[in-house]
Amino acid sequence: MPSPTAVVGGGRLGTALAAALRHAGVPVSGPHGRGYTGAGDALVLLCVPDDAIAAAAACVGPGPLVGHCSGASGLDVLGDREGLSVHPLMTVTPEGADFTEVWAAVDGSTPRAVQVAQALAAAVGLRSVRVVGADRVAYHAAASIAANYLITVESAAAELLATAGLDHRILVPLARAALENWARAGDAALTGPVARGDRGTVARHRAAVLERKPELLDLLDALVAATQRLAVTGRAAGAPAAIPSAGQPDR
Repeated sequence: MPSPTAVVGGGRLGTALAAALRHAGVPVSGPHGRGYTGAGDALVLLCVPDDAIAAAAACVGPGPLVGHCSGASGLDVLGDREGLSVHPLMTVTPEGADFTEVWAAVDGSTPRAVQVAQALAAAVGLRSVRVVGADRVAYHAAASIAANYLITVESAAAELLATAGLDHRILVPLARAALENWARAGDAALTGPVARGDRGTVARHRAAVLERKPELLDLLDALVAATQRLAVTGRAAGAPAAIPSAGQPDR
């Protein structure tokens, strides 16, 4: 891959990627602040918020390849130049991240840029998959559902559990097992009262949420409706007949 490489953006991802590149023996500088020109660099990797990519790219002078690490953005934000993108499909905490064997969405405006993106990913242990501009937003929305909204759902469960005087940690083995089962079996991993067609239990769940955490009711209703659709497609093993959506009369 081109050397030296510069990382722009001192947030979680920029800091973690710069550290991972150094650990891999790649000559890298940064994280630099926005406005970095890239003088003398072969590659400038922008790890800045999506809305700041275009301005940061415009600051980089002629010569180096320019890349970004946005999941939802195409290459057009880099302007009329040879560019690439590498988006690690991994959450990054203040403690950093281990990118080994993690997937990364890559793209490039030229065959050379694609190769550089793949080489950059491989240098830190990432596995590459090509995601072109037209598919980036859908890809990133799926990633947000899988990670960000998963935390939202687990936090909602913890809020309701707390009304029974219980700690969220008792849910962790259950949640972990459900995710691992889904990884192995896909939709066939679906279990629970909606999948069983247990109308009475679903109705009691709704009544409990309405009484104790009414602010979670819309979320529950949406989750029940989505789970019902999943169950009745027949993709879940042994899926029963449809049950009424939460809060709807049983016809």
